[in-house]
Amino acid sequence: MHRYSKRSAIRLAQCDDRIQQVFNRVIKTVDCTILVGHRNQETQDDMFETKRSQLRWPKSKHNQLPSLAVDAICYPIDWYDRERITLFAGFVLGTAYNMNIPLRWGGDWNRDWYTKDNNFDDLVHYELLNG
Repeated sequence: MHRYSKRSAIRLAQCDDRIQQVFNRVIKTVDCTILVGHRNQETQDDMFETKRSQLRWPKSKHNQLPSLAVDAICYPIDWYDRERITLFAGFVLGTAYNMNIPLRWGGDWNRDWYTKDNNFDDLVHYELLNG
């Protein structure tokens, strides 16, 4: 069975309990890394300025504590394997669905099951819908 590194565990602990529940179940099956939980103002401003986020502080769900969003990716990380990242997202979303925890993924913002209609891809981003 997989387990989180200390760094991933700290980042996940910054998140809402529901996100923690989902990703603590996910790690039992798929090795993954938690990239970001809470994001402070300096980091959020940088993300916005470098166009890696479309939201200014404090509009992102990462900006609350506990965070209502998490960035996670399957491990080992391969940023160029979009299909693998999408497969992981399907597993995460299916896990959340089976736990009755509504998540939205940054690869399908409008949740219409089409990924090519996204204007902004954030393939490692998951957020609670009713946070």
